[in-house]
Amino acid sequence: MPTYNKLVRDKIPDIIKKSGKIFTSKKLSNDEYIEALYKKLYEEIEELTKANSQSEVVEEAADVLELLYALMKVNGTSIEELENVRAEKKKHRGGFENRVFLQEVSE
Repeated sequence: MPTYNKLVRDKIPDIIKKSGKIFTSKKLSNDEYIEALYKKLYEEIEELTKANSQSEVVEEAADVLELLYALMKVNGTSIEELENVRAEKKKHRGGFENRVFLQEVSE
């Protein structure tokens, strides 16, 4: 039996059960949950960097976004607040559309 020891989406246990397989799981404490969210975020970012097609990029980006939403919720921050901070940062510091790659700065 494969061992996963990782955070999974909420409906995965039902999907496994419907497939006729047996599994073990546990509900994480708040601290364990936050740690697992960050670990899963790194995993999904790595998968995003390895995506080979537009559809894979979209799938993996959706996973990253879902994890960011979960992290905001557990942090007591709304998606609206996150979006407001993102928009303000873009307004004052710009986005990444111009592909600027800073090499060095001299005094």
